[in-house]
Amino acid sequence: MNTEIIADCMKASFADTPFPVVVQRLAAAGVRSYRADLLQLRNTYYDGAAQAVDEAMPLTDTPEIAAAFNADAVAATVKAIQRKEIGYAEFLRRIMENGCASYEVYFGGRKAVYVGRDGDVYIEPFPQAA
Repeated sequence: MNTEIIADCMKASFADTPFPVVVQRLAAAGVRSYRADLLQLRNTYYDGAAQAVDEAMPLTDTPEIAAAFNADAVAATVKAIQRKEIGYAEFLRRIMENGCASYEVYFGGRKAVYVGRDGDVYIEPFPQAA
């Protein structure tokens, strides 16, 4: 995996680069999936073999992750970022406020899985290409 591109993609995400653009760049760098740990504020990127790369999230003013997972509110937040109503940092804060402790993005499966502290999940298929 190309760690320079991965680091650039983290910066691009926080500069509100659209998700499909970031995913395309990560895939070109050899990434097959990644996990965002909102408890530790770290992303771990995985290739198709056994390699993993960690990157710290530069997120500030983080809320406490709610104990209860609100799948409807997480889904609404996903829709808001897809409509470009909010940026990535605000997206993260809102899903944390609604109990999301982590999420994983699967490029081949074309989905993101949002997970609460107790294993509750919301699955969001990737939007169709424009």
